[in-house]
Amino acid sequence: MIHKLTFTESFQVEALAPFDFDLTAHIFSRGDNQIRSYANGKFSQILKINGKLILIQLSSVGTIEQPKIAVALKSAETITSKDKQKAGEAVKFIFNLDFNLCSFYVDIKKEPVMRQISKQLYGLKNPTTPTVFEALMDSIVEQQISLKVAQTIEVRIVKKFGEALLLDDETYYVYPTPQNIANVSINELQGCGLSERKAQYLQGAAQVIVEGKLDLENLKNKQTPDEILSELDSIRGIGIWTAELTMLRGMQKLDAFPADDLGLRRVISNYYCEGKSIENAEAREIADAWGRWKGLAAFYLIMAEIKGISV
Repeated sequence: MIHKLTFTESFQVEALAPFDFDLTAHIFSRGDNQIRSYANGKFSQILKINGKLILIQLSSVGTIEQPKIAVALKSAETITSKDKQKAGEAVKFIFNLDFNLCSFYVDIKKEPVMRQISKQLYGLKNPTTPTVFEALMDSIVEQQISLKVAQTIEVRIVKKFGEALLLDDETYYVYPTPQNIANVSINELQGCGLSERKAQYLQGAAQVIVEGKLDLENLKNKQTPDEILSELDSIRGIGIWTAELTMLRGMQKLDAFPADDLGLRRVISNYYCEGKSIENAEAREIADAWGRWKGLAAFYLIMAEIKGISV
């Protein structure tokens, strides 16, 4: 549904220090402006809050040691106090604002490579997808293809099957829900660039959720990774790599470590093994030094490469 009128609200949220908003949001700097992006100090994304499509725009008005985020909301519907509260909660979840990075920094002090990288990426927190389904969908799409190709397919899926919102003569799209994906045909999904098998995987996962056989959002409350892996692994097309990536991206499970990811293994090798090819087991052995922060440390390595940091 396309809307035209615009309602606005604004407020501020605080974050646990240290937090570098610009550094954390940088991962979205190549995002699609109609879906999710970061440019000129402003992060933008459409979310569905209390049944309404709302454009959330964030900018930093604090410092790394006294972080504060300005939140601007825009919608075609009236924005209530409950909407503002939910939007604030979503912002905190997406940017992990309540997470205390100091615990991570203390625990990796004895690991020389990660210690040096963390000093240069001080205040970096790991963003999280607004819903677990978004993380699962992207992880399925990214199976065994390049990230660049996968991101192109993801954008097509969102713009074809996600709801749209028109604000200030610009159209924005929200990620499709499980119901959206369950309602479309395999051929329609293939039209976005998916193989027939991946289209079946994605639609099958959506149908399992819609039918109530899997409470994907509730999996975030499971205490042990094995419990989550067991439930996700039972779904056709979702193996360990896809499950671990979903846990890391969509559930804030910072101990999840997708060691089967070739790109991640390459980054680990560049910083720890002089660029030589390494296998899953060797990557996990190196990651053991990061303790309970394996997934977060892996994100730091990825950002270090993006930023051209050497140690």
